[in-house]
Amino acid sequence: MSKLISIVIPVYNESKSLNSAIHTIIHVFEDSSYPYEIILIDDGSRDNSAEIIKQLATENGRIRYVLFSRNFGKDNAISAGLARATGDAVITIDADLQHPPEMIPGMIELWEQGNEVVYTYRQNKNEHSGSFKRITSGYFYKIINNLSDLELEDGISDYRLMDKKVVTILNSLSEEEPFFRGLVKWVGFTQKGIPYTPNARLSGETKYNTKLLAKLAVRGITSFSTRPLYLAAYLGFLFSLLSLLYIPYIVYSLYFNHPISGWSSMIATIAFFGGLQLMILGLIGLYLGKLFMQSKQRPHYIVRESNIPS
Repeated sequence: MSKLISIVIPVYNESKSLNSAIHTIIHVFEDSSYPYEIILIDDGSRDNSAEIIKQLATENGRIRYVLFSRNFGKDNAISAGLARATGDAVITIDADLQHPPEMIPGMIELWEQGNEVVYTYRQNKNEHSGSFKRITSGYFYKIINNLSDLELEDGISDYRLMDKKVVTILNSLSEEEPFFRGLVKWVGFTQKGIPYTPNARLSGETKYNTKLLAKLAVRGITSFSTRPLYLAAYLGFLFSLLSLLYIPYIVYSLYFNHPISGWSSMIATIAFFGGLQLMILGLIGLYLGKLFMQSKQRPHYIVRESNIPS
């Protein structure tokens, strides 16, 4: 019996590219011996993506869908797809066709060779992205690798194949803000990374602006490491030691009746340390906030409509 392949596609405002993406993926499987299912997760799209998804499902019985009540984020959409996938292997891929579907047969072949995770990373990062985004992306991966216990390749993407056993582990996790690029690395198993050259978007613009990338970076770092807290403690200890060097100057000035001048430098020092303290308090607040949100145990997403039996 052939092994079933599940394709999970998060969708957010992709009405102009959705039909092309689905038909391209179906075409890839036409010459394959593997049966497949396509699971579309509409993450609260504001265009008519949901209507297109339902129309595609009526035309092809292999297409299943879940419609969220609002936008809950890409990683939560992926989580919903993984929870409903029944395949022996699950492939997550974007709906904008920047992830080349033609790579799917090669990913399946690597899986059949014993790799339980086959992930992709961008090879030509400068082809369809601006210089600012390339720079910030490079710094993002450097920071997360230095401050966390993970090693993520520069340009690692959400285009990956995972064995059913890996998906089962991921489904058992209950993180408040899942970060699958890190979680898939964290679970281990036999993993194989392959480069890909992203295609040009068929329409629209990337959903990851500078604000979202910064939020993603903070979430990735705080989800997999407490090193920033150690760094804050080390900074506090270091500046406490440095402040002791000021004591001999104070004693000398008092003993020889020299006035202690430097109002401007004093104000600058107070402002610097005040900002440092606020930064450290904010860092601690991030970790406490994650605990607070986790303790509420709210659902990660709310399903408005689906054609998948519960």
